[in-house]
Amino acid sequence: MCTQCDLASLSRRRLLTAGLLTATAAALPSLPAWAQSAAPAPNAISPDEALARLQQGNARYAGNASTSRDYSVGRVARAQAQYPFAGIVSCADSRLAPELAFDQGPGELFVVRVAGNFVNEDGLASLEYGAMVLGVPLIMVLGHSSCGAVDATIKVVKDGSTLPGHLPSLINAIRPAVVAAQAKNPADLLAEATAENVRLNVKSLLNAKPILSDLVAGGKLKVVGAVYDIATGKVMPV
Repeated sequence: MCTQCDLASLSRRRLLTAGLLTATAAALPSLPAWAQSAAPAPNAISPDEALARLQQGNARYAGNASTSRDYSVGRVARAQAQYPFAGIVSCADSRLAPELAFDQGPGELFVVRVAGNFVNEDGLASLEYGAMVLGVPLIMVLGHSSCGAVDATIKVVKDGSTLPGHLPSLINAIRPAVVAAQAKNPADLLAEATAENVRLNVKSLLNAKPILSDLVAGGKLKVVGAVYDIATGKVMPV
């Protein structure tokens, strides 16, 4: 083949390659601005900084000085990806809304809710996703005052009754906390059992292999516990 023909063939291959690259790039979703600029993810903060944000937000909420009111801000950006800075294991009680209690807007918290704020296999998988895939640096197990699930468990443990339907599954999950609280002979069994339930689930998450325990050991994740007081709106560590 002549030199001119070789050059023509090479040019056609280059054009074809360039066209394929252009088509492939066009098919890919556009990256958010922070990714295009190689900047760190918005939730790439330390566990201690994440905890401080929660504490500061709760102080604003309890003081009736919340700032997160315009939920339309960032709506378009949130359609591209999510970067929550904290995971919350919360009770399903309608009087407790973690986003409000910590004065955070949409996309800021990765919340797993179940009556009694305990961690089962599905909840653990969700938290693993939040920590490993979304980069959440902090998980808080959040109990609350006057928890109906804990109170029901106390009554079942005391009188040996059996609840209908699937309610026994909740009781069995919370029972160890009630038994541990009873052994302390506290003045307020409900309050102590609520706190003990938080402590046991924090311990469970700290030791959850292989994902969460490895992240904790590497200093990339912190797991803490707290109790929300419904009457005051304040969150206190346990």
